[in-house]
Amino acid sequence: MSEVGFVGLGNMGRPMAERIIGAGYKLAVNDRAEAAVAALVAAGAEEAGTIGELTARAETIFLSLPTPEVVIAVGRSIAANPGIVKRVVDLSTTGPKAEMDLAEILSAAGIALIDSPVSGGVAGAKKGTLALMAAGPSAHFSVVEPMLLALGKVIRVAEQPGKAQVMKLINNICSAAALAITSEAMVMGAKAGLDADVMIEVLNAGSGRTSASADKIPRFVLPRGFDFGFAIGLSLKDIRLCLEEAERLGVPMMVGNAVRMLFSITKADLGADADMTAIIRPLEKWAGAEVRGKAAGA
Repeated sequence: MSEVGFVGLGNMGRPMAERIIGAGYKLAVNDRAEAAVAALVAAGAEEAGTIGELTARAETIFLSLPTPEVVIAVGRSIAANPGIVKRVVDLSTTGPKAEMDLAEILSAAGIALIDSPVSGGVAGAKKGTLALMAAGPSAHFSVVEPMLLALGKVIRVAEQPGKAQVMKLINNICSAAALAITSEAMVMGAKAGLDADVMIEVLNAGSGRTSASADKIPRFVLPRGFDFGFAIGLSLKDIRLCLEEAERLGVPMMVGNAVRMLFSITKADLGADADMTAIIRPLEKWAGAEVRGKAAGA
């Protein structure tokens, strides 16, 4: 069995690569960050210093990269040096247009693309509980499905690459909107004198429950850690991709645009590297109230 390749060892890529190793696959990794590569080598991977070296060793290459531009650039490098590669699995969030462009670039070199963005954050990547949306040719999907199952639950969306990206953007805008409105509501409650922990208990017991009230706010906002592990800049990129695709399809996104505004303000205020859960902080500043749980202490 040939090695499996993996490009991109960031916050999401590294734990996903580690899970593929844990599932018994021989993994060769490539990343510009030497420390990230060294950590994977210590976990049992081998280093591939260049894309050409990787394509000479792996029939299947996974990508976990931050932006569509980087994904396309790596895709061009793979297509220019195809080696023994038969398929690429893109775990990144690129949007459908970039994914279809990637499929065309790879197809010209005889390489299939499995479009498989993921949801569930760093914690899900570490635990192997991600949701993976997959689209691509059936024959190649059947080869990579056992590897994907090491990462979490796999849901096949369609045959055509790009369709899973649409599904991911839909998921992301719902998640971002839930975080935005729950953050606003929590600040309102804090301003009115309600206990933050009690508010979360009530929301999660009733119809106001969201992914934000169930996980992000109690774990990362109430203790004031703001360390969910996904940057506001990347969140804003995902929101932008969703709104661009909605506009292309002629679908109005009034709430989505309001969500983008709050994320944009947070990025301008706190910087692109701030955690996405920090979107509550500008709201707190404007309201003159802080959402603090008992876990944060006095």
